Order: sequence, then structure tokens, then C-alpha cells
Amino acid sequence: MLFISTIVSLQAQQPKNHTSSEIYEAVQKLNFLGSVLYIAAHPDDENTRLISYMSNEVKARTAYLSLTRGDGGQNLIGPEIRELLGVIRTQELLAARRTDGGEQRFTRANDFGYSKHPDETLEIWNKDDVLADVVWAIRTFKPDVIINRFDHRRAGETHGHHTASAMLSMEAFDIVNDASKYSSQLELTETWQPKRLFYNTSWWRYGSQKEFDKLDKSNMLTFDVGKYYTSKGKSNNEIAALASSQHLSQGFGRLSERGSQNEYIEFLKGESLNNSDNIFEGIDTSWNRVSGGKAIGNILKSVETNFNFRNPSAHLPQLLEAYKLLQTIKDKHWRTVKTKELKTIIEACAGLYLEVSANTPSAAPSSDVKLNMEVLNRSTANINLASYNLSTLPTGISKNMPLASNQKLNFEDHISIPNKSKYTTPYWLNNKSTLGMYNVKNQNLIGLPETPRAVFVDFNLLIEGTPITITKPVVYRYSKPDKGELYRPFEIIPIVSASLSHKVYIFENDGQKDIEVTVKAGKDAITGFVQMAYPDGWQVFPQKQKIEIGNKGDIQKVMFTVIPPKNQSEGSITPMVNIDGKFYTDEIIEIDYAHIPFQTVLMPSESKVVRLDIKIQGNSIGYIEGAGDVVPESLRQIGYDVTIIKPEQITPENLDDFDAIVMGIRAYNIVEDLQFKQRFLLDYVKDGGNLIIQYNTSRGIKVDNLAPYDLQLSRDRVTDENALVRILEPNHPILNFPNKIGIQDFEGWVQERGLYFPDKWSTEFTPLLASNDKGENSKEGALLVAKYGKGNYIYTGLSFFREFPAGVPGAYRLFANLLSAGKQESNTLKN
Repeated sequence: MLFISTIVSLQAQQPKNHTSSEIYEAVQKLNFLGSVLYIAAHPDDENTRLISYMSNEVKARTAYLSLTRGDGGQNLIGPEIRELLGVIRTQELLAARRTDGGEQRFTRANDFGYSKHPDETLEIWNKDDVLADVVWAIRTFKPDVIINRFDHRRAGETHGHHTASAMLSMEAFDIVNDASKYSSQLELTETWQPKRLFYNTSWWRYGSQKEFDKLDKSNMLTFDVGKYYTSKGKSNNEIAALASSQHLSQGFGRLSERGSQNEYIEFLKGESLNNSDNIFEGIDTSWNRVSGGKAIGNILKSVETNFNFRNPSAHLPQLLEAYKLLQTIKDKHWRTVKTKELKTIIEACAGLYLEVSANTPSAAPSSDVKLNMEVLNRSTANINLASYNLSTLPTGISKNMPLASNQKLNFEDHISIPNKSKYTTPYWLNNKSTLGMYNVKNQNLIGLPETPRAVFVDFNLLIEGTPITITKPVVYRYSKPDKGELYRPFEIIPIVSASLSHKVYIFENDGQKDIEVTVKAGKDAITGFVQMAYPDGWQVFPQKQKIEIGNKGDIQKVMFTVIPPKNQSEGSITPMVNIDGKFYTDEIIEIDYAHIPFQTVLMPSESKVVRLDIKIQGNSIGYIEGAGDVVPESLRQIGYDVTIIKPEQITPENLDDFDAIVMGIRAYNIVEDLQFKQRFLLDYVKDGGNLIIQYNTSRGIKVDNLAPYDLQLSRDRVTDENALVRILEPNHPILNFPNKIGIQDFEGWVQERGLYFPDKWSTEFTPLLASNDKGENSKEGALLVAKYGKGNYIYTGLSFFREFPAGVPGAYRLFANLLSAGKQESNTLKN
């Protein structure tokens, strides 16, 4: 596989142009028939240093199997969480693999959040299904060597997902070659037995470098992953840093590293090494590995030994001869893998440029799309475009056009998107998931990082008389004056979609609210009507709204009046667009960040409606943003006037007029300016203000004094969202004004109670709540309140940023009380 490890393209859809050095390295990899599978639990768990080393130094085909897509984490670059965050992190993993030269695989496991024990993890995940997926990954990738990132022997000592990933890998190693295990998979693949299994250990496993140095390392192999690659102008650890820096949603952008650096792997299972430092000992990784491969190897070794860096196209006759021989070998696995690699090398050596660009970034079924094809031979080789096949048509289109050297061919064609085409969206989101598992029925899709592209073109070429087909997906190419040439994937979308303005609508009393529905056309000339599905006891007027949209991409907004019941109630509303008797109930969500390709996600258009028994005091709230969250929008839902305060706007004059100031999640971890502005925030409290600090991680705090008194953050958390909450100070004003908070307000919470609770604090703080996971001691740092001067300093690790988007009533009621701290005293004095 060709890749560019020194430059990470911000437009991953853009066709690659390869240098001679990159082609040469691809030939080296072509001549190595060995594979490594690295296994862990989440995006960012992978050791990019070792993946890059195996791919770039050893030249092995290397893949990372991440059991989850990271859906349960936090997002430092935007508001997307859960499924949408999983889409972002999937693309960040792919960006990392494009950088370090690896491939990417997944299971159907859903990252449900932090887990303290693998037993809990495997119960929520459905162990048998995830184990089946690990077995499937091994049987299809066929690694000679597996490397676990985590230690299977540490149950209860670290993240349950981490330990579970290693446990599943250990179990899969023993059964993957047993035809009686998950036998239905064998209709599509074969059994396989990896040679050996390792654990990628380090000093952190043993607490310190000193303790690690004392260990008997006779069962370990050591690699210096600081290798410098002259062809790239970068060291392996520099490439690894670039790869891990793709995980921007997790704040993993980091400095590059250089110089010697050791990695260790501990032998766990399989055929032991005989005092060798070669993880492939006993495995023939040359072309002699496959029957009929010797002749291919002789040709390709000659290409590698005598590679012409000035004119790689000189090797086309040899490469084409190897290609023809490769098609005759019986080993289907290596024939498929190496044919893909070799075709890419041939394309690069010939300087072929093949591109298919649509005149629109998206189209609905039954729509016509104009395609512009660019075909260019930038070598002196004899190349002929015999024909091309559009994926939407049953027969090919004959061309029989010679490709003269450096003479561009442009021609147009049209395709009609079939009426029954599936929409472009992440395949694992097509069916309703459980807390722990995504629901994917198609075995061939399980494990793939992305949904295969439905619209593509096969270019059928004759290169020096040898027929070769090169496939290109249809893309959308465009430009912007301030950014230049840009690319987007071409997407198939519904003829119409609908979205609501908010994911949660809070009705703080029984008064009606107008709710706006935005309908967007996926093709021209849309006519129909919109109606709403809503819960019993609620009312919606009018029953229907007519829509008429002339042009694709245009929108029409319609308003519905929603009347809640008299008493507390919750449910869901869904806009239903009727076009010619067919209802469309999905919305199109677009994810656009510079470091990953543009993503289109189709999800049910559904919002939660909550008739809430809630009272609020005060009105004007200042919000200082941290990592992405929707807390400001949520507070506006219950009637607050929320102003976003930029770091440079944190001055005494700007803070004085607010009834309360709220710090966004992890603000003290990521907002550098707070080290200079914290004194103004504490003075605001001292002068009578109300400051609410949402959770921060215990590492990387930007200020010396997070609070006016001693306060120490920890990694304490309560992961069970149903864990019993004990009210420590039932008479405290914050739990009584303006809303009476009781145990019922902690019902229906999602994912967790909270995280990174303080574990030590001065006597000025009053803890209000206590909770704990099963078998653990009481955690009392979830909500701490302290008087400071005339005001109130409040620190909370409760996961409001998760509860608000889920429309949890008690979370809104409790937060309203936090914002109202001190207001009861003010009201008493006024009276």
C-alpha cells in the first residue's frame, strides 16, 4: 500500500501523487509477506510508534483493531457526542493510519463510557458477539503476529474496556483456528492460526522506570522505534507523533519526538522464539511463502534491487509480468492483498491520473448526475483506455482510446442514481443499537471502518498490452478563493430530509411553544406536507403543513405549536415529511472539520420534549466555553439569557452584571488565558457572584489555584448512571431553592453520574451528594459548595454535559438551583 507519512493531507479524498521514494518503499512492502494485528479498545489507545515501526521499518502489513469507535468519550473540537463523535473518531483513526502506514478495523462494540471492570464491560458489550468480531478480524486479516496494547491480567486495575480487549484477544487466539467456533463465518472466510501473541508493555505498567528496569526481560523483545528514515526525512517517532496528533477530538495534538526510543513486547502465547529478536521467526515472509510465488519474487526483488528513482516507469514491463503471474497463484488471500498493492504501484509508476468528479456533492435516488472524467498518462508507456464501467450500469462503455504521453483526456458522462440505492451514511448506524452493541447484520460489513462507496467507475486499461482495471470512487471537486482546490465524497441522500432546531425542548410550565421544522430538498420540485409524531397527552397544531420547494438544496421552514400536558411528562417528537404517500423521517447531519473528510450522517429526526416542574431565579448567565458541549443551549431552553464570554472578555467590568458565571467542561484544561484571568473570576465570587465550575481532568490544570480554598481533583468517578445518590445535606439551600431536590431527580441519568471528582478539600467546602459504584467506597466530591466573601464557589463533577442533551429532568432542576445559589438570601433581605 502506498501512503504519504510525512505530509498529512487535509483533504483525504484528494487523489495522491506519489514520489519515487514512496513507490520504492511500496515495492519493499510488496516483497514482504507478513502481517501484524495490533489490538486495543479505543481510538488513541494504539501505539503509533509500534504500528509505524512494523509498517515502515519491518515492512509488514499492519492493522489496528479498535474494538470501539470511541463514542463514549468527550469532544474537544465541537459539540458532537455519542454516535456523531464515533464518526469523527473513526475518521481520525483513518487519518492516523494514512500517516503511519497501517490499516484500520473495528468490532461492533459500542463505547458506553468508562468501565471499572472487564466483567461489566463484557456483559454490556455482549461478550460473545464482540469475541465473534475479533475472531472475524483475525480470520479475514490473517495476522502472523498479534500484539495486545493492554494486559489481560489487570482486571479491576484499569479501564474495563482496556482489559477486556486483551482478554478477548487471548481467547480468540485459541479458537480462531477451530472450525466449530463461529462456523457461519466460514462461508465467507477460512480458519486461521496466528503464530504468536505479544503484549506491548512499558514502564507505566509497573509504576516507574526504576521498577521496570529491575524486571527479568528474557521473555520480551525490544525495538528501537526511533529509527530515522532518510527517504522520508523523518524518524519513526516523528511519524508516530503526526499519527497520534490526528486524534484532535481528544486533544492529542502533540510535539514530535526524535532519537532512540525503546518499545517492549512480552511473549504470551504461540510458538516461542528461540533467542531471536524477530517476531516473524519461523515464518517465510518472502514470496516463497505462496505456491507459485518464487517467480514473482525473483522479478520484484530485481525491481527493488535495481530501482530507477529517476524513471520508475522503466519497471513497468517487470511489474506487469509479475502482475500476470500473481493472478495465477492459488492462495486467494495473498493474491487479493498483493494484487491491490501491485496495481497501485503500477498506477504510480505509469504516472496515471484517473479522476471522476460529479457536478454536485450529493444526489437522491432517481436523480441524474453529470460526471467529468480526467484521464492522463504521464509516462511514455503504451497505455490504452479500453472502456469504463459505471457502477450504476450493467454494461461497460467502450472507448478504445490511446493515452498519449502527458496528453489529458476529459470527457463527460451522466449517471442516474438507481431508485433503490442505499443512502450514504455510516453502516453501523443504520439499525437501532443497544447501550453496548451496534446492530450490523451484514457479515461482510462488520469490522470495516467505513461504508463502501456505492458510486464508482472501473477504468479498464491496457498497459503495454496487459489488461488492468483501476477503480475510482466518484468525488466532488470544487474550489474556494481562500482555500483553493477542495474535495468531498459524493453522497447519496434522501429526496427530502427534516430537522428540528433542538434535540431537547424543555417546557418549564404548561405554556405552549412554537417549534420550527426545517425541510431540505434532496432534488428539484419537492411537494408534499409535514406532520408531527408526538406523545400521548401532548397536542400539536396544525396537524399538517404544506411544503413546496423548487430547487435541490433549498429549505423551507414550517412552525408547529406544541402544547404540553399540565403535569410533568416526557416523550419524543418526530417530523414526518410525506412525499407522494411515502414518509421521510430522517435528518442529514454534516460534519465538517479540516483534518478529516467531510462526513454525511443520516439519523432519525427526533427530539425529546420534557414538561418539567422547574423554577428559576435570576436571568443573566455568563458562560466561558471549555471543550465542546451544549450546556449554553440547554440553559436557554429553560429560560435563561446566556452570554458566551471569550477569555479576553473576562474582566471585572464584564463579569459584574451576570447572575452567575458557568465554566464549560474542562475549561481549566484547555483555555490557556485562564491562568491570567482566574483572579478576576475569584474576585467576582468574593464580591457576591455565583461561579459554577464543571468538571476538569486532574492533569494539565492551567491555573495554580483552581478554587479560593484547597481543592484537589482526582480520577474518582461513578460510572453507574443508576448508582444510588445519597443527599448529605438535605436542608442546604442549593437542594431546596428554588426547586426541592430529591432522590427522584437522579432517575433516568445516562452513561454515568460524574467524573474526576475532587477527593480532598478544605473545611470551607460543603459536600452535598454522595454516591459510589458497586463495591467501592463513598465518593462525596460530586458537588461541593463554599462561601467565599459574599458569593458562592461551586465545583461539580456531575455529568450535566451528558444529561442535558438527553433531556434528564432532574439535571435541569439541580442546575437551576446551582445558578440560583444565594438568591434565596437576597429575596429574604428584600422582603
